[in-house]
Amino acid sequence: MRDSLALHLALFRRQRAQIARVVDGQTDSFRAYEARYRRRTSSYQRIVALPAVHQHVQAADVVYVGDYHTLPLAQETYLALVERALASGRRVVLALECVEGRHQSTVDAWRAGRLSERSLLAKLGPAASASGFGAGTGTRALLSFARRHKLEVVGIDRRAHGERSLELRDAYAAERIARIARAEDRPLVMVLVGQYHVAPCHLPAQVERALGADTRRGLVVYQNAEGVWWRLAREGRVGAAEAVELADGALCLLNASPVVCQQSFLDYLEAEAGDAPLVDRSAAERFREMSALIGRLAGVPVGRALESVEVTTAADEDVLARIQQRGRFTHTELAQLRRHILSRESGYIPRARTAYLASLSLNHAAEEAAHFVRHCAVGDAMEAPRRASEAFYARCLEEALGFFGSKLVNPRRTCPGLVEWARRFGEGRGVERQIAAFVLAHKAAETEGAEEAVKLLPLRKDRLFHGVSHALGYLLGDRLYQAFDAGHVAKAEVQALFRDPFEDPRGAYFAWTGRLSG
Repeated sequence: MRDSLALHLALFRRQRAQIARVVDGQTDSFRAYEARYRRRTSSYQRIVALPAVHQHVQAADVVYVGDYHTLPLAQETYLALVERALASGRRVVLALECVEGRHQSTVDAWRAGRLSERSLLAKLGPAASASGFGAGTGTRALLSFARRHKLEVVGIDRRAHGERSLELRDAYAAERIARIARAEDRPLVMVLVGQYHVAPCHLPAQVERALGADTRRGLVVYQNAEGVWWRLAREGRVGAAEAVELADGALCLLNASPVVCQQSFLDYLEAEAGDAPLVDRSAAERFREMSALIGRLAGVPVGRALESVEVTTAADEDVLARIQQRGRFTHTELAQLRRHILSRESGYIPRARTAYLASLSLNHAAEEAAHFVRHCAVGDAMEAPRRASEAFYARCLEEALGFFGSKLVNPRRTCPGLVEWARRFGEGRGVERQIAAFVLAHKAAETEGAEEAVKLLPLRKDRLFHGVSHALGYLLGDRLYQAFDAGHVAKAEVQALFRDPFEDPRGAYFAWTGRLSG
């Protein structure tokens, strides 16, 4: 297995384990449900072209499209299929899992013009009216599309809990889909529902039972099924395949790697106030916009440097190879970079003039843009060799500037304060608890002077070193932004800080923490 694929697969497995730790309700029936889906999507028969997919869609009566709720591209792809379905000339109905059936009268009132979209979204609940990360963004896009094309919308979800919740939800959705599909004019029903549900033995089988003697032609369209994706990746055919056909006649569209799908969910879980996904334009374009904005305030010309900076994301399978090509790295340094990528942390690598975005988060991109501006200002001084304690405080200052830059872009971004670190110390375990202990101890010692605080540093460059310097840097960056916003720190002082080579990082750190402590 080539190195780039191995790294991508390792990141996928690590993120899958992370998701499993935070998602509740994985009952025995859910695991069996998931296993049936995975067996159905473990391989493929042949590659098919997109025009053939559209022909299959137009020839079907009920099309089951798999959704990854937090990935906007999943809903965009569904709408692209709907647009093709409209070309058939048949009546097209949208059957949406993101709308509960109990809200059908509200949806109908909205379609009739008796209710505004804002009121509709409010009645559908917080998930539907959300902005930024999450399924709410997709719901708004779906409803706006339906309004624009005057399409009927049918809610197919219901609330259910316990061992039989999936079975009950499928049965409920099947009855509502069958009721639409058996209409005399034989409409084309476009279903959008969670990926596991569309496996033929799940919702499609329930619809067939609900239809009884009224036979209708069904078509399953998965999106980015993991088993299919990884097989194509091992064969080196991912880029050449837009869609494949599976053994049971189902289709699978391929437009985002499983890693990107996972990250959309993790981004949703971790999104901070004011944060938003980079979905309207490319990550590289947004990164350059934010770099220019931060550069103007910092008084650092970045125009020429922007032409050569590389912006990579987890969607790039060859990310480590691309970084390696742009800078000279030892085997040890490459191993460290690999661990950094697997830790799902963004970073700016000065030697390669490359920003790696582990998340398509506005906050992450803005933070790395600030690091890039900093690199434009001081060049190689950003990576100057330093003794352990000096390296620690230099990293605190770099993290402070990164967080400060992200606050310029998103003033609503929050920073974990000492109360939060005290909670993590009380409730955390392992390294997380150790980081909290060092953060609290260092902040307490800062009032006694640098000499006392230096005694409390984790000097070995490991997770503890990076975790504590990261946290202290964020705290300083947050205070710096607050003081700047209040007019207590002048623009010229911020510009000088961005241009400071930090020849005495310990002195600079304590000078700023002392000044901003009031």
